[in-house]
Amino acid sequence: MSHLIIPAVPKAPASCLDLWRQKNDRLVHQARQLARDTSPSLRRQRLAQDILEKFRGLLHTLQGLPAAVPALPLELTVTCNFIILRASLAQGFPEDLTQDIQRSLERVLETQNQLGPKLEQGLKELWNSVLHSSSLLPELLPALHCLASLQAALWLSTDHLGDLALLLQTLNGSQTEASENLLLLLKSWSSPAEMSDAPLTLQNASALRDVVLTAFAYRQGFQELITGNLPSALSSLHEAASGLCPQPMLVQVYTALGTCLRKMGSPQKALLYLTAALKVGTTWAPPLLEASRLYRQLGDTSAELESLKLLAEALSATHNPEAPKLLIEVDLLLPQPDPASPLHCGTQSQAKYLLASRCLQAGRAEEAAEHYLDLLALLLDGSEPRFSPPPSPSGPCMPELFLEAAAALIQAGRPQDALTVCEELLSRTSSLLPKMSWLQENVRKGTRKLPHCPLWVSATHLLQGQAWSQLKAPKEALSEFSQCLELLFQAVPKDKEQGSGSTYEDLYSCSDVALQQLRVAALISRGLEWVSSSQDTKALNDFLLSVQICPGNRDGSVYLLQTLKRLDRKNEATAFWREAQTHLLKEEAAWSVPLYLETYLSWLHPPNCETLLEEFQTSLLESHDL
Repeated sequence: MSHLIIPAVPKAPASCLDLWRQKNDRLVHQARQLARDTSPSLRRQRLAQDILEKFRGLLHTLQGLPAAVPALPLELTVTCNFIILRASLAQGFPEDLTQDIQRSLERVLETQNQLGPKLEQGLKELWNSVLHSSSLLPELLPALHCLASLQAALWLSTDHLGDLALLLQTLNGSQTEASENLLLLLKSWSSPAEMSDAPLTLQNASALRDVVLTAFAYRQGFQELITGNLPSALSSLHEAASGLCPQPMLVQVYTALGTCLRKMGSPQKALLYLTAALKVGTTWAPPLLEASRLYRQLGDTSAELESLKLLAEALSATHNPEAPKLLIEVDLLLPQPDPASPLHCGTQSQAKYLLASRCLQAGRAEEAAEHYLDLLALLLDGSEPRFSPPPSPSGPCMPELFLEAAAALIQAGRPQDALTVCEELLSRTSSLLPKMSWLQENVRKGTRKLPHCPLWVSATHLLQGQAWSQLKAPKEALSEFSQCLELLFQAVPKDKEQGSGSTYEDLYSCSDVALQQLRVAALISRGLEWVSSSQDTKALNDFLLSVQICPGNRDGSVYLLQTLKRLDRKNEATAFWREAQTHLLKEEAAWSVPLYLETYLSWLHPPNCETLLEEFQTSLLESHDL
């Protein structure tokens, strides 16, 4: 008998439900393993898509059977895994995902014999029916809360905050009007603990709730920062920083906290958060931009410009995007970055423009000139096909960028390079200029009015005149100043035009202030050139016209008085002084003019202007006493 072998008892076959659950768990394990995979992105994407299709097939199998309570926890879990993986791969929530949620809720109601008109209700009503059902089994709650957290994520991403508040109130059992604070509702939402033998999920309800909470705190903090509600913004941003922020978003949150504290008058605390943002080390552009603003507010120009240099370098670096983690993450629930946001860094060209313009404003002409030339090379070589304004309320158009570059070169003592930049501007935009040769004849005949040249054409001749003056070429300088004035006195201010509404018309018009100041600058410049050529009478006419155009202009008034004095026309000087001193004693109004014009006007200030005016006042008093 010892040689007989007793056959093994056959193992009982697993139920279909067990097999389906094993398949779900196996797919979850595969997805988690793939999330840690460093294989090429295309292969990884293909494998993830394959897992998604298997989840889809399993879900179709489960939903192809009549709804039954024993299978519902698995069915809801598979639905959640499918939605999580699909949203992650799509980097957003496709519209038809709401149908998957709706179908799951309808299946729950089918098991409770609540059919009929409820199936025709919307998602909000379906959630209300399911969560208020008296026959809802406890074993369904963990999977149902996971589905609810996905619904919360979807409604937050689509800005359905009212529906989200009602869902959270229902989940928390709170229906009072005082419980409408979404942040408090999310923090008080506690999902049921999962059973030890529950099917696996890619993300459970608690993890998804934390993602939604962090995303909402982030959104709310940024909105309050933009609207100026700084204490509330600070609180919301602190909440976001303590949540499940991925590293790139943590940089944004720390930077926003720095912005908030800077605006609240706490620059040192702001600097701590900006340093923390830089230490995270994923993207340096936002904290560097904010650091430049902070140092500018503190008056530390060197640190400000160094931050802008690093910003331009950071934006020029190429970053390989991180592979999706096959989970719902905070950034999926947020709207697209707003260019108006204080954290919007723009492009490399915009950062280079900020650096160049700040160098020019700070009087660092040599650095400004080099940065402007680098910027023009970047924009004109085709690597950045279109120049858009920097992250500020208004930025220069392309011609104004050329003019700023020319002004920087003149200020840096490089007039020949400035002439090259101006000639490049005119050659590139010659097609926009009116055909002057045949029109001049028509103007003389009175048959046609001369069209208005763009303001920057006149400004180009003005800068060319200054460059020639720096090169000690008075004939060429006088020619350019005169051509500039000829064009300027044909121009019409934009606010004086009637019916101007097109882009073409705007191109050929200008603001009243800019036109006035350009005329003054050109007249004073030509007058100074006449003075250098010992032609004081001609200079006097230009200086006199400049103060007629802009009464009280100190620069024009001082040059006029000096010229009258040289011509020994003391009575006229005295008469002018008595008439003009009321205007001269007042502070000059702050004009809003383009940067190139602001820079140019600064060159025209007479040295020791106040001393000259005091000396002239004293000399008048002495002559009066005599």
